[in-house]
Amino acid sequence: MRIVDVSAFYTPHGGGVRTYVERKLRTLPGQGHEIIVIAPGPHNSVVEREPGAVLVTIAQPALPFDRRYHFFNDRAALHDALDSWRPDFIEASSPWSSATKVAGWQGSAPRALVMHADPMSAYAYRWLGPVASRDRIDRLFDRFWQHLRRLDDGFDLVVSPGASLTRRLTAGGLNKVETIALGVEPGVFRPARADPVLRRELLDRLMLPADGLILVGVGRFAAEKRWSTVIRAVEEAGWRRPMGLLLVGEGRGRERLEAEAAGSSHIVIGKPTADRRELATLLASADALVHGCESETFCLVASEARASGIPIIVPDRGGAFDQLRPGAGLAYRSGSAKSLRHALVRFFDAPDAFSHSPREAAAVRTMDQHFHELTERYAAIEPRRRAEPVCRRGLAQRR
Repeated sequence: MRIVDVSAFYTPHGGGVRTYVERKLRTLPGQGHEIIVIAPGPHNSVVEREPGAVLVTIAQPALPFDRRYHFFNDRAALHDALDSWRPDFIEASSPWSSATKVAGWQGSAPRALVMHADPMSAYAYRWLGPVASRDRIDRLFDRFWQHLRRLDDGFDLVVSPGASLTRRLTAGGLNKVETIALGVEPGVFRPARADPVLRRELLDRLMLPADGLILVGVGRFAAEKRWSTVIRAVEEAGWRRPMGLLLVGEGRGRERLEAEAAGSSHIVIGKPTADRRELATLLASADALVHGCESETFCLVASEARASGIPIIVPDRGGAFDQLRPGAGLAYRSGSAKSLRHALVRFFDAPDAFSHSPREAAAVRTMDQHFHELTERYAAIEPRRRAEPVCRRGLAQRR
């Protein structure tokens, strides 16, 4: 089966979608499929990663608020690319205008909307949550829900990465939603990567004693990640217990977060890492992952922390909360620094009560399992007509 992924959120500069796409390009050919990822970018290009795995970029405008990302603005160019690649199945990974363009393509291939983003949680609920209920907010943003219902009509399947999002989409009137959870890269994140030398270095860097608590936060430095809430909670809890926080990421909010953390010697705003094994070693060497964002659709880093054998401390809504298992971490009230502070103190006082066993870590779902389940579901609704195999001659013609 030739699958074309119209990946509006892909950028080579990093992020969870990049991790997902890169693994897809490596995995699907080995499962007997062809995968062509079409992404917006600064210029046109066609790169064959390996036989049956191709990354295509279409020159499109950059997002004004983050120029590392681009957006599909040219409907005709996208439709021409779909005509050229003749897919058996199409994915659209954004609920915005690119999904409307994919739904409007006149080809015969069935298509799935993969919800890699939850705009209502990232924006509307976060902005208006302190003054209005979610039901009230949903009524205020009914035009967006109408848009999602139109997409539901235009696609054969809506893929939700987590149970929380599935429930909300179904309650919002979508009829084709199915949960196909994501997963971690196999063999990368595991408890055995814990490094006592790195742990001592982290304690020194965070100016903590040997019995100090090392918390790690990983993600973009963006407002919806609520790192300011996490920083405030760790500062307040740190007055009672020796604990520190290392934030790993990048984004336009770095300077603001550095300013907020400047008053604490136990909080460090670190540099991003694109090395997955380096991140795996960091997670396995820490005491817990702390996360502030309730708008995750799956929360890959929480799953990676579980596979690394450490507890997670997460908000009580969204994809991060879906990752929490009994006895393997704590939940706190979303958006509340006070609630997070109480959770941190509780965790510090009895960390063994929230331990994560190696058996539980080994049982964490992998991305390869996700792709297998996903493509099996696609195969059940694909048409009988099949496209010609991708070949080097065809690649040369498309260049």
